[in-house]
Amino acid sequence: MTQHDVTHLVAEAGARAHRAAPTLAAATDAAITAALHAMADQLSHESGPVLEANAQDLSDLDPSFPEAMRDRLRLDADRLEAMAGQIRVLAEASFPDPVVSTRDLPGGFRLEERRRPVGVIGAVYEARPNVTVDVASQLLKSRNAGVLRTGRAALGSAMALQRHVVEPALRLAGLDAHAVQVVDSPDREGARALVSMPAVVPLVIIRGSGDTTRELGAHAAAHGVRTLAHADGGGVMYVDRAADLGLVAELVTGSLDRLGVCNRLNLLLIHEDVWDGAVRVARAAAAQRGVELELPPHDHALGREWALDEGNEAHVTVAPVGSAVEAAVAANGETSGLAATIVTEDRATAERFIAAYAGTGAFWNASTRLLDGFKLLGAPETGINVDHVPGPRGPVTFRDLHLRQFVVTPA
Repeated sequence: MTQHDVTHLVAEAGARAHRAAPTLAAATDAAITAALHAMADQLSHESGPVLEANAQDLSDLDPSFPEAMRDRLRLDADRLEAMAGQIRVLAEASFPDPVVSTRDLPGGFRLEERRRPVGVIGAVYEARPNVTVDVASQLLKSRNAGVLRTGRAALGSAMALQRHVVEPALRLAGLDAHAVQVVDSPDREGARALVSMPAVVPLVIIRGSGDTTRELGAHAAAHGVRTLAHADGGGVMYVDRAADLGLVAELVTGSLDRLGVCNRLNLLLIHEDVWDGAVRVARAAAAQRGVELELPPHDHALGREWALDEGNEAHVTVAPVGSAVEAAVAANGETSGLAATIVTEDRATAERFIAAYAGTGAFWNASTRLLDGFKLLGAPETGINVDHVPGPRGPVTFRDLHLRQFVVTPA
């Protein structure tokens, strides 16, 4: 396809979603819930064509494609059932009250702050088929239409999910089947086109590698499109001198169960007083996952995100620190600010660390893998926003995908 063809394809998808958006905004709770249950059912009933498309995506990969990235792309019956289970939980989650607050105004008037759908929300995300369903379900629950664009490696899976799961579910619930569109092109120009249509798609969720996400965010800003960006990740663990080393071993192993995800252990900071023993324990725990510890001196940035370093995902950077506050400062300055945990039996030390850490998720004796929309908030996430500005921060779910509207009426 030429650049013009791709831009036209995205514009057509945006136009279809834009026409469908008012019907979603006006849909009843019962219709939205029915559509979500239908999506879950379709994942089970139509698993055949979805798994077939996913197998073809995997077969088409270059042999050098890293195993951690293959794992993110791979679907099987168990993963489809897990996806269906999450959607069923989402379907039964309470809808936010459309009226946030009320207030009496002088002159006999009443103010209501209300929630309204955005209309059409775009999403650009990495080659992970489950994200297609996560985002589609979140948009549906929040009564927003959407235009989705995934990576080349997962395009066949994404199109199968749209055709066999999302569209039929909308139709079965009596909703417009065009409300959620998937851009049927692997061309990178599709992502740039999607963040260039403010009149049709005013908000775009951007996920993926840091450099690509930041470039798309700048392109969107130049075209007047707002973004919720999930560019960088990398979990931090600080082992305090009062840490239970048995718990350290458990958390290291548990946080390295999947190496291609953003909230895995990436940087391990150890109090210098327990350095030797903690390194020995952490090395043995990481080895159970086939992961190596990168000890100082380092020839790379302390916060280098191994999940994005294709072919080198099986590493964790390790460094000594002198205190909990020093560890928090390092996490603030050297990493994206996604998530950090302190392992300690001392409550006062834990509180000092949490107070000093400015990131999105702070944990005490718990894994940063918990920084996930479903695990924390009971709903699949569209992404994790680490911005240091007001607005939805952390796992972004359907509860965040709305606009404020102020309505004044006679009291």
